[in-house]
Amino acid sequence: MCGIADHPWTSEEVAKFADKRMDPLTGVGLFAVTAMLVCYALERKSPWFILGFAVACALGSVYGFLQGAWPFGLIEAIWSLVALWRWKQSN
Repeated sequence: MCGIADHPWTSEEVAKFADKRMDPLTGVGLFAVTAMLVCYALERKSPWFILGFAVACALGSVYGFLQGAWPFGLIEAIWSLVALWRWKQSN
C-alpha cells in the first residue's frame, strides 16, 4: 500500500512542512491568476468581466515584476492592454 502513513517522515519533517505559510506576494499572485481564470471564463456574460480580466492581468503584471520574473510581468502588462482595448470595443 502506498499512502501517507507508509512514508517514513520524521516528526521534525512534518513540523517543518506544516509551518510553511504563503507569503503575501504569493497570495497576490494566486489571487491575480484565479481572477484572470474566472473573468476569462465569464467574458461572454458581460463586458465587465473583460474589464475584470484586464485588471487581473495588471495585478499579475505587478506580481511578476515584484517577484523578479520581469518577462512574466511584461507579458501580463501586454495582456492587460489587449483586454482594455477589447473592453473598449465591446462598449
